[in-house]
This record gives sequence, C-alpha cells and structure tokens, in this order.
Amino acid sequence: MSRPVFAELAGQQRVADSLIAEVDQGNPTHAWLVTGPPGSGRTTAARAFAAALQCTQTPAGCGQCEACKQVMAGNHPDVSFVSTNKVAYQIEDVRHLITRAQERAGKGKWRIIIIEDADRMTERTTNVLLKAIEEPPAMMIWILCAPSPADVLVTIRSRCRAVNLSVPSATDVADLLVRRDGLDPQMAQFAARVSQSHIGVARLLARDEKARERREKVVTLPLRLSTLPQAMAAAAEISTLASEQAEAMTGSQLNAQIAELRHANGLGEEENIPPGLRGQFKSLEENAKRFARRATFDALDRTLIDLTTFFRDVLSLQLHSGIGLINEHLRDKLEPYAASQRSEKTLAQLDAINETRQRLAANVNQLIALEALMARLLSKPGRR
Repeated sequence: MSRPVFAELAGQQRVADSLIAEVDQGNPTHAWLVTGPPGSGRTTAARAFAAALQCTQTPAGCGQCEACKQVMAGNHPDVSFVSTNKVAYQIEDVRHLITRAQERAGKGKWRIIIIEDADRMTERTTNVLLKAIEEPPAMMIWILCAPSPADVLVTIRSRCRAVNLSVPSATDVADLLVRRDGLDPQMAQFAARVSQSHIGVARLLARDEKARERREKVVTLPLRLSTLPQAMAAAAEISTLASEQAEAMTGSQLNAQIAELRHANGLGEEENIPPGLRGQFKSLEENAKRFARRATFDALDRTLIDLTTFFRDVLSLQLHSGIGLINEHLRDKLEPYAASQRSEKTLAQLDAINETRQRLAANVNQLIALEALMARLLSKPGRR
C-alpha cells in the first residue's frame, strides 16, 4: 500500500487509494459505510482511515507518529471503536454514542466513532442514530461497518459515503500473513485457501494446530456419515462443541469484567457485594448470557461454512469445472465421494446446509436443526 497504515489491507489497493485521496484533500465526508464480506477487512480499513485522518505527519498515514500508533492500537482518546457482545445493539448503547459524538476532539484533529457490525442494529435503534448522522457536530466523523449495504437501513445508507471491499485473493491473504505475522509461507497459503480468504480465520488456522484439527474434523464429517445413529451423534457433538466454546469465551470474559468491577469499587475477591452494586454485577451476568448465545451461533455458523466447502468441492469435481478445490489436500477422498452420488444430491446437501444456517439465525432449537441437517447429509452410495 502507498501509506503504511493501510499495509494490513489485503488486496484492497483501490479502496486504500480512495481513502487516502479523501484524507489528503482535508475535508472528508462526515459519515461512511464500509461494507464487505466477512474477513475482507472492514474494521481494518476503518481503523487505517481513522489513523490517517489523525496522523500528524505529511503525507498522512505514516504509521509511526504517536497519533497513528494510538489509533492502530485502539487507545486514541478521540477515536472510539464500538462493538457489541449482545445479539443486537440496544437503544441505550446508541444514545451513549450520540452523547459521546457531541464532545469536542481533545487531542486529535477529529472526533471519530467506528461502529463494528452495524448490521446488528434493529430498526428502532438505527432510527435513534439517524439524526446524529444527519446533523453531526463540526469535526465529527461516523464510520459504520457492515457485510453489505442491504444490511443497513436505506435512510442510513443514503447519508453515508460507501466504501465497498471485495474478497481478497488467497495469495494476497497469504502474503499479508507472511509479511505481518511472520508465518511460514506454505502454511499461510494453506490457511488462506481453506479459510476462503477470510483474513481472521486464516490467521487463526495458520497459528493454531487445534483450530486446524477442529476444522478437519468438520470438513471430513460427511465421509463418516452412513447411518442415522451416526448422524444424530454428529449433530449432538457439533452442538456441544459450539456451546462449550461459547461458554469458555463467556466465562473468561465475565470473570475479567467482574474482577475489574470489583477493583473499581474497592472490593476484594471474596468480599460480599453491597446491595447498591448488585444491579451492576447482575447486568454483567445478563450481558454474558446474551454474548454466549451470539458466540454459540457464530461458532455453529462457521462450522456450517466449513462444511459447505466439502460439498462445494464435491460439486466442482462432479461438474468438471476445473476450479481449484478449497480442500485440495483432501482430493483423494473427495473424488471417490463425488463419484458415488449424483450432482443433484450434492446440490440438495448444499441447500440443506444453507437452510440450516437460516434456521439457526431465526433462533430455532440448535440441536433439532442440526439433527435434521445431518439426516439430509447422509451419503447413499450409488451410480451417478
């Protein structure tokens, strides 16, 4: 990239050039909507843009001045990074942001608020934000991040300048992992391919052997399903693993938040909580439960995305598409499976996974949804 703060964007030179031009002309639009598929680098782009706006050097975006370093580290006093551990943003969360937006920039050139996962705002919550975006204070910039423009109300979209990120190539992602994280080039290329160029997932897979093992177990699941009892057992295993992963994340975060709240109020680890503070601690626990539900859904959805890659590769082989396999390392197992059934069956299996993702998003019982899916994924060998 032409400016150091944009170096972590993989394959997004066009976007970087556009944002740099906006910074250099010195009068940026007051509201932005950064969209792109999961893993494309929405938040990274927003963070780099904020750093360039606050940069004290010329040309802006040096990555070395104090302002750039603070923004990239997430601790600049005039740049707020907002995310939610809940299923959706609450109206109270947005009202707090609106109040913060009225504050004058103290150290930097701009007051900037970056809202991650803006698609998690309900219509009522978004309407509360609308007026603040329509009539922002001087030197105030909103940056909203979402998977696609359609995920945000049209009233918000029409008041924001659009920045659309594309899915980077596996080569671009691998190069980033090697350059930024010092990873082995071969491992980086493997992780970039099987993650389908999702930068965050690729980084996790490249660095965590257990994460690679979990993915391998999921992707090869169809090879082990031949009876209904096996299908039911697989559904229970996936459901349990997702719940345990969410509970582990929630438990560690909740313990850290409780310890921080105790310290802030001068309470020891074993000291009883005074009645006047019990509401705050109860609120933490309720938020943790909401986060656990979201984390469970996210874990299940990622599992189903990984499972989709198996049948995508199978269909590619059946149709002789010539497209590279996501799971190239499993080709010896994928080819016999592809030869054992018709392409219509594979398409039906892909549809079943997509329908299950939609059902889980609608908050149906996860175990029942997974059992129904696994039953539909059962392989019935036969001639194509």
